[in-house]
Amino acid sequence: MNHVVVISGSPSEPSKTSHVLHEVAGRLKADCSVDFINVRDLPAEDLLHAKFGSPSIKEASALVERAEVIIIGSPIYKASITGGLKAFLDLLPEGALRGKTVLPLATGGSIAHYLSLDFSLLPVLHTLGSTHLLKPVYVLSSDIHIENDHLFIQDVDTAARVDQAVEQILQGFQSYEKVN
Repeated sequence: MNHVVVISGSPSEPSKTSHVLHEVAGRLKADCSVDFINVRDLPAEDLLHAKFGSPSIKEASALVERAEVIIIGSPIYKASITGGLKAFLDLLPEGALRGKTVLPLATGGSIAHYLSLDFSLLPVLHTLGSTHLLKPVYVLSSDIHIENDHLFIQDVDTAARVDQAVEQILQGFQSYEKVN
């Protein structure tokens, strides 16, 4: 079965970023297994002291290694991804994303941060060996509405970009199955 790992860089709970990530994962669950890595749940000491060998970091790295698809989401703070997410990505082995489909996703309070993914996350993903990056999805926080634990993305164009990303992942699964 295809395997997806969703990495949330949000330090908050509840989190609009996490809601968007859960929405995407929910649409994929019928076609794959999904695991979540919430960076906020990893021991801060392991992240800050770069403890590559800690059990929590090794377990999270193993999930990434086994996945065909990685969905990485972060709120944008001060024009960048969260420090916790960056610290976690720094602990992944060289080439950790080689051969994987990667969907970068971010939420932010302003359209002014739209290009933050291009400058703060995409270079890290390339350094980790990612060659199959899907078009990043940026969702304005003001477009995210949560009612009874259900996510609604108010902006039609943004909702369509989320739909397109899910469809690209599903099409990738079909292509992968044909090859094997």
